Amino acid sequence: MKKYFRFEELGTNYRTEFMAGLTTFLAMAYILFVNPSTLSLEGVDQLPDGVTRMDQGAIFAATAIAAAVGTLFMGIIARYPIALAPGMGLNAFFAYTVVLGYGIPWETALAGVLASGLIFIVLTLTGIREKIINAIPANLKMAVGAGIGLFIAFVGFQNANIIVGDDATLLALGDLTSPTVMLAVFGVIISVILLTLGFKGGIFYGMVITAIVGMIFGLISPPQGLGGVVGEVPSLAPTFGQAFSHFGEIFTIEMLVVILTFLFVDFFDTAGTLVAVATQAGLMKDNKLPRAGKALFADSAATVVGASLGTSTTTSYVESTAGVGAGGRSGFTAVVAAGFFLLALFFSPLLSIVTSEVTAPALIIVGVLMASSLKSIEWDQFEIAVPAFLTVVTMPLTYSIATGIAIGFIFYPITMLLKGRAKEIHPIMYLLFVIFILYFIFLN
Repeated sequence: MKKYFRFEELGTNYRTEFMAGLTTFLAMAYILFVNPSTLSLEGVDQLPDGVTRMDQGAIFAATAIAAAVGTLFMGIIARYPIALAPGMGLNAFFAYTVVLGYGIPWETALAGVLASGLIFIVLTLTGIREKIINAIPANLKMAVGAGIGLFIAFVGFQNANIIVGDDATLLALGDLTSPTVMLAVFGVIISVILLTLGFKGGIFYGMVITAIVGMIFGLISPPQGLGGVVGEVPSLAPTFGQAFSHFGEIFTIEMLVVILTFLFVDFFDTAGTLVAVATQAGLMKDNKLPRAGKALFADSAATVVGASLGTSTTTSYVESTAGVGAGGRSGFTAVVAAGFFLLALFFSPLLSIVTSEVTAPALIIVGVLMASSLKSIEWDQFEIAVPAFLTVVTMPLTYSIATGIAIGFIFYPITMLLKGRAKEIHPIMYLLFVIFILYFIFLN
């Protein structure tokens, strides 16, 4: 095993890799509780006609298993210290744009995730991936990431009632004297403190502390005995296989845009994460990522597995840098993290204490982290600033990640053409321009 994972070459050992795997798991364990809350639309009282709510227990199990399988793929096949799980941003798009906004049943949305994963596998195996990555300008990639961050943070503020609806101004500050709102604000503050002080699992620990404080003050019902902490693995029956059963429902213009959005966001989120983690670990060779094809295959295969089980797109997590910071260098780090995700399956009873007030701070903090890509946008070039700004700002304002991407991708070729920079526009961008124009026509 040491030889397969190249311990000697990478200067690592079992103890270091184990601690790195545990560190990575703790840094991203929040997804086990945030994902069920997000996909089940917890805190949303009114669902569109014909739309039912996903089962939280099934989502929890699907999240843990998809994370374990995807992380194992990454560790064993690609041999990278990178963990995977259902992605933040993509789960918000799934729940709040596709299901809540478009009124598409979650079963059909899962079929869309499955389709995007299958397409991703084909693109990876055929080598088309590089062409598409190069076609999308870097500025728009950064804008999409930042816009999703703002959208996620907005969802967090809304779920915690820190921001509420207002007839006169559309939005307003909520009642900060409400005990539950105060609990959410406390969660944000404690998470900020932990992350500022350098705690690798600050988001997860922030959730734990917030939940404990909520129980102390009687805002959250505490678990009853050992059975309230450890229990049987939840059944996957409510969600398992629904993606295949409803696959025939994805052949519409609306679902085409949904699938393209799943694919687009996962595409560049994965690429960025792989490069970031590999660079920190010193695994880049001549500015290229060794075994990139295997890493991308692991990521896309994990999405197919996750969709089959009942969760949104599974993708590589930048929190893997926490494990790399702890010394993780080989795929064995990922194998260890995968083991902890499987162990977590037995802690589903804790879902009852992870309320929207507990998860909201995690959403807000993740939004802050994702918004950091704003610094990489060339704001001094107006033809770049316009589509980038519109991409970022329209995501939260229209409550739709897909709409933000569409508007930005429509304005980009227009402003670039007017500026005389037509040669810099890849033909694929013109194709996306037409697709998104049709998207608005048929959506209306």
